[in-house]
Amino acid sequence: MISGTKCGSFLQRAPKGVVQGIDYSSVSVAKSSKVNAKAIAEGRCKVQEASVVKLPFGESTFDLVTAFETIYFWPDIEHCFGEVKRVLKPGGQFVIVNESDGSGPMDAKWKSLIEGMHTYKPEEIRLHLSNAGFKGIDIRKDEAKHWLMVTTKK
Repeated sequence: MISGTKCGSFLQRAPKGVVQGIDYSSVSVAKSSKVNAKAIAEGRCKVQEASVVKLPFGESTFDLVTAFETIYFWPDIEHCFGEVKRVLKPGGQFVIVNESDGSGPMDAKWKSLIEGMHTYKPEEIRLHLSNAGFKGIDIRKDEAKHWLMVTTKK
């Protein structure tokens, strides 16, 4: 499962894989459906409007869940991380990629422009993931660009 709108790059890496994408924006879902029309027609991609607050998937459904540039907007982050954990298979991996590590010079500007946006420092992400029950949390940070990537497992 991916949160966001791009299935194509994942499908290229996994020729027999199936990607499920969600976004809470109907505009983003429509755009993603158009961009991924071929993969959707082939049954390899499904994009739907949904929220991470209550994921529309059963327990232990996915091997991998990704969140690219999206946790900034998740309400009750630990609950949402718990939802991700619920839909992951045992040993499944969760990957978070952010262009903000909570300490960048543009963070205050973005938060003032986008209502409800919250940037997280690596320590905050680690704590929230741990509280949600994730293990083996690895956080890599680009000090110059203030980007970060988090990987963890159920």
